[in-house]
Amino acid sequence: MSPRRRSIRPAFIGIAVAAVLAPLLPAVPAAAAPAVQARPTFTITQIASGLSIPWDIAQTPDGTLIFDQRAGGLSVRRTNGSVATLNADMSDLYANGETGLMGLVLDPGFAGNRRFYTCQGHQAGTDKEIQVIAWTVNAGYTTATRVADPLLGDIPANASIGRHGGCRLRFDNTGALMIGTGDNALGSAPQDLTSLAGKVLRIDPMTGGPAGGNPGIGSANPNTRLLWTFGHRNIQGLALHPNGQMASVEHGPSRDDEVNLVLRGRNYGWDPDGAGGGYDESVPMTDLVKFPKAQPAAWSSGSSTEATSGATFLIGPQWQAWNGTLVVAELKNQSLLRLTFNRQGQLIGEELIPELTGTYGRLRTAQLGTDGSLYLTTANGGGSDVILKVTPTG
Repeated sequence: MSPRRRSIRPAFIGIAVAAVLAPLLPAVPAAAAPAVQARPTFTITQIASGLSIPWDIAQTPDGTLIFDQRAGGLSVRRTNGSVATLNADMSDLYANGETGLMGLVLDPGFAGNRRFYTCQGHQAGTDKEIQVIAWTVNAGYTTATRVADPLLGDIPANASIGRHGGCRLRFDNTGALMIGTGDNALGSAPQDLTSLAGKVLRIDPMTGGPAGGNPGIGSANPNTRLLWTFGHRNIQGLALHPNGQMASVEHGPSRDDEVNLVLRGRNYGWDPDGAGGGYDESVPMTDLVKFPKAQPAAWSSGSSTEATSGATFLIGPQWQAWNGTLVVAELKNQSLLRLTFNRQGQLIGEELIPELTGTYGRLRTAQLGTDGSLYLTTANGGGSDVILKVTPTG
């Protein structure tokens, strides 16, 4: 089946940005022409079912999958194919609307320390916030225990309907933990450098404090010291390329979902702080008039939204011509989007993968496994969700 392609949008990335993005594609010696590679063939297998909004997933070095569900609960899929609940304390979980048990990521040293992290809504009485919690899991994958509770708190949550809770977790290539947050539908939050909402945070995964090299690390405000970027609406995806470049995926209002390069200290231009403190969603997603130095999007959905969500880079020769490209799960569009950039940082390829378009419903997360396969979670709700394994076959 040939891939379904959409028209490629005009290049809009400036020279400076192109220089940053250029390493996303492997360098080719000047004297050698790149080999022509084929589109990979693959199988799609349903490996778990009966789930409700599985939000994030990670594969351990031994092949076990750990995943969560937004309304609460950690689970494992063992290497023998069985799926079981992972016993864990979720008594303080705030799950409402878009907020609940969200991002999940393994520590880079998981093989030795059994440590992983979640980003989740927290409720104590009437107080609500979003927290990053560090856990360890026992050798038999039966019980998860909180070991930093929280590692990081005070991320604002929308206490009425749970809107714009974020919250994706991924490690950068220095070992710092990156946290993509939502603006909790508060207009002043994205541009407020003392708020943790509408940001990418960068922290030390052992202490919860600022990671070395953060742009505001010398600030008197403890929140400002944690910031890596600001001016975001609702970050749903983070993906790290092996060259160290992080990409983020963000929901737009009525248009302009975005894929962005996560660049130190940059403003991404979302400022819905309306008159009288309202939330004005008619403003541009990246307002280059108000903020001329704001970071332009690497990709934008344009005049409508597709509800882009979790993303990952396809890495490895098993992916043939797709090696090094970014795949993005789409909720409203019920698709898997694949984006290709050239060495100058321009978008040169954009396709909806037909085998994963309109077949499984809403796709929430795309994550490359340690085994080189792609894992996808659906987000249809009502106990109808599944986890899919996409295995290259040649």
